[in-house]
Amino acid sequence: MRALVTGANGFTGSHLVKLLLARGNSVTALVRQSSNLSRLANCDVKFVYGDITDRAALTQAMTGVDVVFHTAAYVELGLVNAAEMERVNVEGTRAVLEVAQAVNLPKMVYCSTIGIFGDTQGKVINETFERTQANFSSAYDRTKYEAQQLINQAVKAGQWIVSVMPSGIFGTDDPHFLPVLSAFRKGKLKVWAGGSRVTGIVHVDDLAEAMILAIDRAKSGESYIISAGDLTTREMFEIFSQETGIPAPREAPEALVRLVAGILDPIGRISGWQPPIDNERVHYVYDRCVRVDATKARQELGWNPRTPEVTLKSLMNPGSLVGEI
Repeated sequence: MRALVTGANGFTGSHLVKLLLARGNSVTALVRQSSNLSRLANCDVKFVYGDITDRAALTQAMTGVDVVFHTAAYVELGLVNAAEMERVNVEGTRAVLEVAQAVNLPKMVYCSTIGIFGDTQGKVINETFERTQANFSSAYDRTKYEAQQLINQAVKAGQWIVSVMPSGIFGTDDPHFLPVLSAFRKGKLKVWAGGSRVTGIVHVDDLAEAMILAIDRAKSGESYIISAGDLTTREMFEIFSQETGIPAPREAPEALVRLVAGILDPIGRISGWQPPIDNERVHYVYDRCVRVDATKARQELGWNPRTPEVTLKSLMNPGSLVGEI
C-alpha cells in the first residue's frame, strides 16, 4: 500500500508512519518546511514539503498513492489563535478533499475527535448520537466539527472516506500530557484540578492500528469512536502513584481554581500570554463531560486495544510495551 500521511511529523502522524512502514507499506509524508522532523528520524519516507492548504503540494503528495491518512490538525485549548486553527483544521481539510477528488484518490481515513459530539453531560454515547449542544466549548471543538461536516459532504458526493474519532490520545511522547507527567515524576506536581473529571483514553499506537484496520475492513462513510475506556483524573494519578511510589497530587478546591482562572484569563487575552489555567480549560475540567462506547470499532474492525490501565502504566515504563504493536 502506498500511503500519504498529512501531519506526519506530529504525535499521531509519526506513530502511524512508523506502523505503516513496519508493515511493509511505502509512505509519503506531508510536512512544512519549518516542521521539526525529529519524530521521523531514520524513517524511510518520501517527504513533500508544503502547508496543509497548499494545493500544489497536496497534488504532488497525493499523486500515485492508494490512501491518505489525514491527521494534520491544530490541537490546543485555552487562549488560541482561532483564525489559524480554522485555517488549518477547516480550510486544510477542504483543500485535502478538493485535491483528493481532483486526483481521483481511492481512499481516505480522516482523524476526527469525539469532541464533535459536543458535551454529552456524562451520557455514554456511540456513533449514532446526534449532537445536542447548540454552542461550542472551544475553537478546537468548533473547527473539528466544521471539518467533519466537510468530510460528511464529500462522502455524500461519492468520495471514499472513513472517520476515526479518538478520545484522549496517550503515549510516551505526548506533547500535551508529557509536561504534566514529567512534573509529577520529579515530585513537582503538588496540586491538580478536577479529580472527578472523566477522560477517555487510547494509546497512540492503538489509534494508528485502528486507522489502518479501517482501510480494509470499513465501508465508506462509516465513523468509528476510538477509545479503550475512561478513567477519572483521580484514578489516573492513583495508577501513576502506584507505579512510582510518588504521592498523588492534592486536589485544589474548585472555587479557588475558578477564581484564579477568572483572573488570569483576561490578563492572558490582553497580554498574549498563555496562563496555566483559563476559563476554557476550567469548562473542560468541571462542566463538560463526553463519555463514549467504542464497541463498533471492536466488532467491525476487529480492533483490540490495550486497557486504559495498561496504557497509563506504559507511560511510566516505556520499554514494557516494545514490540506489542
